Amino acid sequence: MSWTYLLAAGLFEIGWPVGLKLAQQPGRRFGGTSLAIVAMAISGVLLWLAQREIPLGTAYAVWTGIGAAGTFFIGTWVFDDPTSLGRYLGVLLIIGGVVVLKLSH
Repeated sequence: MSWTYLLAAGLFEIGWPVGLKLAQQPGRRFGGTSLAIVAMAISGVLLWLAQREIPLGTAYAVWTGIGAAGTFFIGTWVFDDPTSLGRYLGVLLIIGGVVVLKLSH
């Protein structure tokens, strides 16, 4: 169950930077900020639950890896953030690191 909590925590970790980005758009300040705050709170609680059985370093690396990779993809698909082969390679390395940490647990 701890890995399920950690996966969900990572997915909610994507929500707060997306919320902050939305808050920069006219008319979306309150909604975006609210999304960011709620996503942070849920992500934090789920990370706390995951750390009951998953070591701190592993949990934190997986949590931030999911958040970083997910935010990158949302940024490129939804907000037209710039892409390049190097940026995609970097995200693939993050995802590979998360997979290795999971397999090593």
